[in-house]
Amino acid sequence: MAKLSSEERALFPLSDIDSVVKLFRIHLSKNSEPNLAILSIIIGYIENTLTCSRGGSEPTPELDDDYSGKRAEDHRVLPVVDYETVEALHQRFLAIIKAHVDVTAFGSPRYGTRELIKRISDVVWCTLSSSYYKDRAHLQSIYSYMTGAKLDSSGTTLAVVAACQALGYYDVHLALSEDHTWVVFGERGEETVEVTWHGKGNEDKRGIPVTEDVYSKSWLYVNGRPVISNRHMEVATIVSNMNPGINATTDSEEVMLLQQALLWSLYDAGHLAKYPMAIDNLGDLEEMMPSKGRAAATKMYEEAITSAVRYYDNQHVYPYTYLGGYCYRNKLYKQALKYWAKAASVIKNYNYSRDDEEIYKEFLEIANELIPHIMRVVSSGISARSILKDPECFAYLLEFYDGICEWEEGSATPVLHIGWAKALFNTISKFHAHVRSHVKIYCVDPETTDIDAADSSVFLKEAEENSTTASSQDQNGNMATDIISLAEEEIDPSEMMHRWPPVRLFSAKMRGLRDLLLADKLNSQAISLQLTAQSQVIMTKKRGAGEVESQHVGRSKRARRE
Repeated sequence: MAKLSSEERALFPLSDIDSVVKLFRIHLSKNSEPNLAILSIIIGYIENTLTCSRGGSEPTPELDDDYSGKRAEDHRVLPVVDYETVEALHQRFLAIIKAHVDVTAFGSPRYGTRELIKRISDVVWCTLSSSYYKDRAHLQSIYSYMTGAKLDSSGTTLAVVAACQALGYYDVHLALSEDHTWVVFGERGEETVEVTWHGKGNEDKRGIPVTEDVYSKSWLYVNGRPVISNRHMEVATIVSNMNPGINATTDSEEVMLLQQALLWSLYDAGHLAKYPMAIDNLGDLEEMMPSKGRAAATKMYEEAITSAVRYYDNQHVYPYTYLGGYCYRNKLYKQALKYWAKAASVIKNYNYSRDDEEIYKEFLEIANELIPHIMRVVSSGISARSILKDPECFAYLLEFYDGICEWEEGSATPVLHIGWAKALFNTISKFHAHVRSHVKIYCVDPETTDIDAADSSVFLKEAEENSTTASSQDQNGNMATDIISLAEEEIDPSEMMHRWPPVRLFSAKMRGLRDLLLADKLNSQAISLQLTAQSQVIMTKKRGAGEVESQHVGRSKRARRE
């Protein structure tokens, strides 16, 4: 584990964004084992000083008058970070770990073992304060651990990995899904172990391996396709998890600018190439505060999708909801529907469980708030080019709901209730029967995925057309095969009705709705009964599946405040 060199120490005291970025850049370029604890302490000090002290909820270092005066002129000025403060907190962290973990008692193994990592997680767990809300913001850094004995779920995992690094176990690394963290270890990095909780639960699951019966068809474990971090990606996690929120309505601009500058530095060095969530967070920041000479936010959102497809077998949902959200905010409603449909096509690979609360809220908001808002907007003063006259938009809606219904099938807990049914009926009723009739619906039995030869040829032709999409290579070496112009199409109204977009429905509920959806007159009661009917569920309980909870990892603070 690297200590700060004389060149790095000479940068202290850190007083602006440029000095922090320079420290990170030097430290990462010179070391294969960047010091996670020190970097987390620095980031935590700055974040907590700029957010908690202004919110008045936590005792934090005071902002001096000199800083306040400079801040009024330049948001790149930061509270002063002294080397002595960082080193003192780092030594306190090392003292706690080394005082309570005797590696000789475990046979001084060459690589991490489940028992040793379990012991380290027990030490971190037992040294946390017993009286605090673990889902509060700004508890993800080792600075929070050292100054308040408080950590959230992902912060606990980081502390365990940093402790393993401090003890010389460099094989121990973070594994990140879209809402949970655990640890991988071993000579080949193939062993797994839980070290934290998930969500509001505090169940003692430390030491349990994340095996196939746990991660299979589980969104919490992304079907066994998590982001497996190296040390530099773990630094990216520290940066990506920064939270600029001062309160529910106000963010710290300095924290956002620092996070943005550090993420660009990591991006330029290639450390975000396999990290879709961090790329999305960078896109989120670029959308709010565009950087001169940098790629647009849309480019980052598209690159996150490319990364998820290339490295994680398209098992990640959030890259699509991020881009869909961008399109929605910019009134690119057809594209928003398209990417929400793609998000649903990913979630259908999973079985819904009680631990999917975050992604459930995401889809519920899309279905019951965002899509109805789009319908209200485009229904007032309908133009000739309204998406309500576009069969492809209706097709996207069917794909969206088909994915949600299939997510429910085979699950022990139902997803859809009457609220979903009302939103679906109100939405599809905005489309005239003539528009709905132009969507060619094919029902596919998921047990066989068989459709007749004529239907199959339609999709083969469609796939061939999609494969001709121009490719481009980003600076991380990813081939972006789904990069499109996000401008809404300017199509002659008569051309819309010459389109016959095909849709395959896989879920039993949507297949059962086929004729009702294409009927000249929609039957609200029949649609509601079909959509809310009890799905066939599988009641077998997987050991450990979704029973260990954690705060959402790297989620956009703008999308939902922790």
